[in-house]
Amino acid sequence: MNHEDVKIIIVTGKSGAGKQPRIEVLLHEFMLTQLSTGKIFREHLALLKDTNIDLPREAYWNEKKHAFLKDEKIKQAILAANASVCVDIEKLVLAIKEKYFLDSGLFVPDDITNNLFAYSFGAYNFEGVVLDGYPRTKLQAQFLLDLLNKHGKKVAFVFLVESDDASIISRISGRRICPSCGAVYHIQYKQPVDGKYCSNCGTEVVQRTDDNEENIRIRLQEFEKKTAPALKYLNSRKIPFVKVSGNLPVLTDEAINESVMSAIAPLFNSNKSEK
Repeated sequence: MNHEDVKIIIVTGKSGAGKQPRIEVLLHEFMLTQLSTGKIFREHLALLKDTNIDLPREAYWNEKKHAFLKDEKIKQAILAANASVCVDIEKLVLAIKEKYFLDSGLFVPDDITNNLFAYSFGAYNFEGVVLDGYPRTKLQAQFLLDLLNKHGKKVAFVFLVESDDASIISRISGRRICPSCGAVYHIQYKQPVDGKYCSNCGTEVVQRTDDNEENIRIRLQEFEKKTAPALKYLNSRKIPFVKVSGNLPVLTDEAINESVMSAIAPLFNSNKSEK
C-alpha cells in the first residue's frame, strides 16, 4: 500500500476509548477530512432550523399505525410550511425522521442513518475521509461496502482503538466538550484554558449530560452487541485492520503520534519487503 492509496479510513473503538487524538494524527498524515455520524446528524438537523421547518407530529407520523406517513405526504407538509424552500427536500424528509428518533431518545435506525450518511459522503465524492462512528452495525458496514463498490472506491484500513472498560469510564467522566466548535478536552489529559475555556474559540466547555457511568456502561454494551459484529464482517472482507491501545503510559501528543505511526507502518513497509 502507498500513502496516496489511502483515501478512506474507518476509525472505530468503544465510546471513550480515545479515538479523537488518533484521528487527528491520521487526518494530518493522509490529508483527509473527518466525517462523523454526529456531524452528519447535526448538519441535517440544522437544515430544519435554517429553513424554519417545524412540523407538528401528525404531519409526518401516524400514531395509530406507529409509523411514518409516506414520503410524498411529508414532502407536501414541508412545502405547505415553507413553499419557498430551496434545500433538497429528500434531505429534509430524512432530517425530520432523524429528529423524531432523537427527540424520542431512540437510536436512529440503520436505513435512515445509511441514507443520511450517503448524502453527506457523496459531497466528498465518496473518498478523502476518516469515517468516525460509521459503520456502527453490520447492516451499516454492508451498506458502506456496497456503496463504495458501486463508486469504485475502497477502505484502505480499519483503525481500531482498544481500551478496557474501567479506563474508558474514568476517561469519559473527565471529558469536556466545547458547545460552540465541538473541541474535546479532558480535565486531566488535555485541559481547557484556565480549566474551563476552549482554546479554539474561548467558549466555556461543558460536560455532556450522558457522560455518566450508567450511560457509559450502556454505550459499552451497545458496542459489543452491535459494533463488534460489524467489525467481524469488515474483517471477513479482507480489509486490513490496525489495532492500537487507547491507554498509553504518557498521554502526550508525541506519544499518541508515535503509537499511531508505528501501528500503521507495517501496511507500507510490506511494499518495500516485496520489492
